[in-house]
Amino acid sequence: MRGMLICMDAEELAVRWRERLDSWAIPPEIMARAPVDPWGHSPARFATRTDKALEVPDDGPTTTRLVEALGEHGSLLDVGVGTGASSLPLHERISTLYAVDPSAGMLEELTLRADKLGVPLTAFEGRWPDVADQVPVADVVICAHVIYNVPDLAGFLRALDAHAGRRVVLELAHRHPMSWMAPLWGHFHGVDRPVRPVAEDCVALAAALGYAVQVEEREAPLERFNSLQELAESACQRICLDPARADEVGATALELGMWPLPRERWVTIWWESRR
Repeated sequence: MRGMLICMDAEELAVRWRERLDSWAIPPEIMARAPVDPWGHSPARFATRTDKALEVPDDGPTTTRLVEALGEHGSLLDVGVGTGASSLPLHERISTLYAVDPSAGMLEELTLRADKLGVPLTAFEGRWPDVADQVPVADVVICAHVIYNVPDLAGFLRALDAHAGRRVVLELAHRHPMSWMAPLWGHFHGVDRPVRPVAEDCVALAAALGYAVQVEEREAPLERFNSLQELAESACQRICLDPARADEVGATALELGMWPLPRERWVTIWWESRR
């Protein structure tokens, strides 16, 4: 009976997660006017962050939990790897890196850096868990800053756990990473943005699935943007405005008290694999 209750709870939480994530959809009439993909990511910008992470490795809880589980030498699966900011700084401990990402551009940047560092790499282009059947089990699984892009979170987490020999580690922002733009959405489009899901919703679902989750939170080690201009250019893309309006967006952000932006809160969620 207890197992049945856990399954029921997990199913309800999974539905709520999907519904809350769906509420972040951009209204169709605004989306139709978007000059570029508002959800797109730049491999070049990700690569810059990876290079910074390699220059000054982070010693936060995510890295700590990965190092513990990898030991002196272990295999690592990075789901939603991007250009490797979460995994490549551990290159001296990685025996093999399995990397999953839907972007060929991200994987190209990752491959360049892995080759330079001498990290044995096998890359899989595609979405998780769609490509999970192609991916070997690794000692440790890391999935950093991907969760808010996952509608079927229960299936996603189950596939992560099934591929971890020792431990699963997640890192995500405490709130949706687009939350900071809510005042700009209201100003330019008269649209209220959602509040949830938040990291606690992911924790609750993982626990309901039966994982012995542990949680640590801290201030993000990086600023979101290095300048007001960078903020404005990013906001233009995300809120579907012409890039030519960047100066206007920057001025509005100042008027609304949005600069400088406070740092995000990052949450590390981890559990020992049940394999």
